Amino acid sequence: MSLHSYTRCWLHIIWATIARRPLLEKPAAAKLSAHLREYAIEKGIYMKINFVNADHTHVLVDLPASKAIEEVVQLLKGGSSHWVNENNLVPGKFGWQRGYGAFSVSHSAVDEVCAYIANQEEHHRKKTFAEELKLFVERYGLKWHEEENR
Repeated sequence: MSLHSYTRCWLHIIWATIARRPLLEKPAAAKLSAHLREYAIEKGIYMKINFVNADHTHVLVDLPASKAIEEVVQLLKGGSSHWVNENNLVPGKFGWQRGYGAFSVSHSAVDEVCAYIANQEEHHRKKTFAEELKLFVERYGLKWHEEENR
């Protein structure tokens, strides 16, 4: 890539645990959050913020010019599930559900999205993860497929 190329492509990425089961208790979620930050740096991905809930994760990243969305998601999900299992953070085998949501964020909305991600505990007192994801899908003009999201 040319030294004179400049990119800024913010993505709010969301993914869930297998069957959206609440597998990550707070101590495990906190450890995974720290690992995600470190792992992103190692892989050359700038992660502004993340929040690991019991049943899903939110991250805000600046998509590197050298990577596709799918590659970034695969690195974060694959690397983190391997790390959770390697460190026995949950009983049994841990894994993420297939799929993800990746939503573009304008540079002017980065602070707002950061606040939203940081405030996940409060947010989920009012909405379930399924309700939240459906809202994102519809807000971005995409079609929600109920049968695929159970």
